[in-house]
Formats: sequence, structure tokens, C-alpha cells
Amino acid sequence: MNWPRAERTLIVLIALHSVAVGLGLTLLAEWGARFGGFGEVHPTFFARQAGVFHFVVAFGYLYEYFRYRSIGLLLFAKSVAVVFLALAFVLGQRAWLVPLSAAGDATMGALAWWVHARATAETAGS
Repeated sequence: MNWPRAERTLIVLIALHSVAVGLGLTLLAEWGARFGGFGEVHPTFFARQAGVFHFVVAFGYLYEYFRYRSIGLLLFAKSVAVVFLALAFVLGQRAWLVPLSAAGDATMGALAWWVHARATAETAGS
């Protein structure tokens, strides 16, 4: 397995996921909130702001990875997201998208960590 290539592909896919979420939150805030189980969201400013935040972290993931070959921001952001989403669910936010997003972020973070460790070991060994 070419772990550095797998890592590069994974980081780009995770960044693209953040861009897609950002587009959804920015352009389809009202529909997205209803679809995700949140009901009506008014005003939509904060949902759209969350969308812009997703663009920022997507850029950060790519910048950090391609400049420094590290994934600290990605791991931190995914960890914070999982804790936030899990707490929101435990504290009563029952929208179906909350636990699904927590599971998705946990999976992306764990997979990025695992692949990064292998890519780093492979690069160090060559």
C-alpha cells in the first residue's frame, strides 16, 4: 500500500466533505435544517456562518497538510466536533443528523490519524 498517496487522497476527500457541508449550510441553510431534523432556523445567519467556518477549516486542512505534511488541525477540529455533537445529543438535541455527524467526524478523524501514522512510518523508512 502506498500510504503517503492514501493519506493525500484521504485529506483531500475530508476537505471536500467540509466544502460540501459549507456549501449546504451557506446556500441551503433553511432546507438543510429541515432535512437534518432541526426544523425551521431563523435567522439563517448562524447556519450560514457555520458554512463559512467549514470553508475555513477545509482550507486549513489542505494548507497544513501540503505545507507541513501534518494533520493537527484536522484531528483537533474533528475531536472538538465529536465532543460538541455528542454533548448536544445527550443534552437533548434529537435531530437525526447530530449523531450521524458525530459518527462521521469520529470516523474521519480516526481514519486520518491511522493513515497518517502509516504514511509517516513509510516515509521515514525510505
